[in-house]
Amino acid sequence: MANRYVDERPIKSNLTARANKIKLNMVLSSTMIDLVPIALALFLGLALFFRLLHFFFAEKGPTPTDLPKGSMGWPFLGETLGFLKPHKSNSLGSFLQEHCSRYGSVFRSHLFGSPTIVSCDPELNTFILQNEQKLFQSSYPKPVRDILGKLSMMLVSGDLHKKLRSIAVSFINTTKSTPDYLLYVEKYSISAMESWKGRQQVSFLKEAKEFTLYLMLKTWLDIEPEDPPALKILEDFLTFMKGFVSLPLNVPGTPYAKAVKARARIASTLREILKEREKSKVGSSKSGVLDEILQKGNLSDEERVSVVMDLVLAGYETTSGLLSLVVYFLGQSPYVHQKLKEEHLALRRRKGEGEPLNWEDYKQMEFTSNVICESLRCGNLVKFLHRKALQDVKFKDYLIPAGWQVLPVFTASHLDPSIHENPSEFNPWRWTDPAMNRKVTPFGGGLRLCPGVELAKVETAFFLHHFVLNYR
Repeated sequence: MANRYVDERPIKSNLTARANKIKLNMVLSSTMIDLVPIALALFLGLALFFRLLHFFFAEKGPTPTDLPKGSMGWPFLGETLGFLKPHKSNSLGSFLQEHCSRYGSVFRSHLFGSPTIVSCDPELNTFILQNEQKLFQSSYPKPVRDILGKLSMMLVSGDLHKKLRSIAVSFINTTKSTPDYLLYVEKYSISAMESWKGRQQVSFLKEAKEFTLYLMLKTWLDIEPEDPPALKILEDFLTFMKGFVSLPLNVPGTPYAKAVKARARIASTLREILKEREKSKVGSSKSGVLDEILQKGNLSDEERVSVVMDLVLAGYETTSGLLSLVVYFLGQSPYVHQKLKEEHLALRRRKGEGEPLNWEDYKQMEFTSNVICESLRCGNLVKFLHRKALQDVKFKDYLIPAGWQVLPVFTASHLDPSIHENPSEFNPWRWTDPAMNRKVTPFGGGLRLCPGVELAKVETAFFLHHFVLNYR
């Protein structure tokens, strides 16, 4: 028994030592855990301190008297949140109204992470557009570049932009007045409205998006709405556009992250379609545009995919937005709706029973054209563009420093009372004045004028023909 007690003493001693060691380790671990937030706070504090130093002292630039008046806003964010605050599309919004009232039609700010000159001056806006690739170039924030893809026509510059745009313009110009294309437009318009019968309520924007996407898929890829890829592409485009206008947080589960993945899926689907079409050697009589794209020897595979995606995206998003704007303003203007209906009734009386619309019919839709143009002026599909100064630019009394972001805001001139009488009024008759075309820039201008302007107008006009004749 004695031996047993003697033998247990070292064991107890060892246990005590181990217990003390465990306690010490726990204390140390606890201390380290307590220090983690302190270290993190210290790190963030130092990061913020150096960022503030950079924010306030790194931008030396020209003297304040050379720059337009303005405010750089908060560190990091600048005034971006205020600039992006939602507002009605037929208004400037509180941010621009307040800044223009305080600083004038051209002012400086800090937007999208960059020092910025914001222009609500029509002359400066025209000057910027006319000097693309000379004094200014396209320069979009990284989240936009990531979601559109590096070869998007919105992003590329120089010879590459010229090459891709010339191909897109060629396809559009050879397509817009062809009987097959016009027949597709009318067929899909009628089909969309037929699907509304018996429904108590229609979500028009959703229907407009389906109409324009299916039309683009048929026009550029010869894909019918019932073909398996069509629904897949539609779903991905809806996800893509939802994320395109969301907060650019590339974190799993966010709309932006989903949009980036949707864009990759769309590109993959288009790539597969191009490969299959190339293998099948489909003749131009079935899919002329796609065959022409495949025959372009100066295009890489990625450039082909990018051209097709730009054509589909532009025709899908722009035209569906335009259709929705027109229908909205017609709903607010019964007299305009009646006059539009009278024009299309007269047009229908000149045609035979069931005779399809043609290019000459479109050219005779004068009041329809005025309604479309006025909807673009009031609705402002494209509110502003992203540009960057390539060198110090002097305009009037303003100096735009090299490397600064420049945002020409088209909404300002569209709603300027010194340019348009009663600018908030939806008045298609103002477009009987030929000078109106020089006062409104709904699709940009210069080297980057949207190449699909006429396509959007044709599709909208043909759709309206059947819409006003069948719906009140």
